[in-house]
Amino acid sequence: MTRTDPAEPGEQNAAPLAERILVVGAGHAAVQLAANLRQEGHEGSIILIGDEPGLPYQRPPLSKAYMKDGDAERLVLKPQSFFEKNAIERRESARVVSVDRAGRTVRLEDGETIGYDHLVFATGARNARPPIEGADREGIAELRSLAHARAIRDRLEASMRAIVVGGGFIGLEFAAMAEAAGVATTVLEAGSRLMARAVSPAISARFLAHHRLSGTDVRLGAKVVAIEARQSPDPERVHLESGEVLEGDLVLVATGVRANSELAEAAGLACENGITVDETLSTEDAAVSAIGDCAAVPGAFGARERLESIQAATDQARHLARRLTGKGGGAYHAVPWFWSDQGPLKLQIAGLTAEARAFVEAGEDMVLGFREDRLVSVETVNRPGDHMAARKILAGDEPPSRAALEAVGFDLRAFAKASKPEA
Repeated sequence: MTRTDPAEPGEQNAAPLAERILVVGAGHAAVQLAANLRQEGHEGSIILIGDEPGLPYQRPPLSKAYMKDGDAERLVLKPQSFFEKNAIERRESARVVSVDRAGRTVRLEDGETIGYDHLVFATGARNARPPIEGADREGIAELRSLAHARAIRDRLEASMRAIVVGGGFIGLEFAAMAEAAGVATTVLEAGSRLMARAVSPAISARFLAHHRLSGTDVRLGAKVVAIEARQSPDPERVHLESGEVLEGDLVLVATGVRANSELAEAAGLACENGITVDETLSTEDAAVSAIGDCAAVPGAFGARERLESIQAATDQARHLARRLTGKGGGAYHAVPWFWSDQGPLKLQIAGLTAEARAFVEAGEDMVLGFREDRLVSVETVNRPGDHMAARKILAGDEPPSRAALEAVGFDLRAFAKASKPEA
């Protein structure tokens, strides 16, 4: 008899190996999982269900390289031949509307029902729309999909002025590209600094200075209350809380994302800022896992973390593939890392800056974050060697103390080299 009730804690790894693995989602995490399942020897069927047309593609370049060259072919994660060679079934332009955990089936929007032995949510995230009047109407730009990026590129060619609502990674990457293309750009950030959720105050200040020096009009504490509808070719009108009204040919709203967890929640699975998983990436149901942007994983300091990065999608997919093929099953652990290209500046982050409680500026372009006197994050600008050293150091058994790093003048590469075990 097939077990359909949720497993008790600790039982997930004892579950029988799945024959049919069904993945809801067809982004980076989903494709990586499918590839790793085959590499690890899974011989059963693998089905990816994605709601977009075409081959799975990379999202990070949408606000970077794609905005410059418009080359969609370079975004493709794997060619069709890869899926055919590895017997990976793809359902594109298909949407799962419900999950029957007891019967281990999913139902598609067209009424088709598909069974599974193990279900993986890799549903990603979507843009969060702020409570701003007019922000969700047609014509206001957002950037999450290839379709969004294409529409923005087309409009940008005819634009003289652009307004970005939100001072996070996506908004600033777009602003840098638009300004370089000769489009007068204004960034409106409601908070007191840029990229506040992800970087230290020093890095925020560094990028604020850079964008302003590049000609971008960056406004902090600028709260948008409404975006006024227009009749083409009239410009968009953005109303600020201060009473000021700005006009732009293109308005991009980039105020963060939220996890696509509604399907899992409707299926009775625990969700809080994402789909709740344990240290093995399993939900409370032994037959259901979640990875990537939609998964809320246990963090180092107790709070759950939802890591929106290619690194997390890739490493979680690899870890889950090993568990589902019986070749692993321990706790998932990997050093998070992120990057953002903004004009000539490449920001790279190892670890989680949000976990830090104290910072040390090691020169203009490197900031070390500490918690309980231990290194938890390193931010660098145009210092790839230090970034790689930071990832190596943070991946060690015990993060170094502030005193240990201070003893080498906060030279991460020297510390990493000295910490290398003897051959």
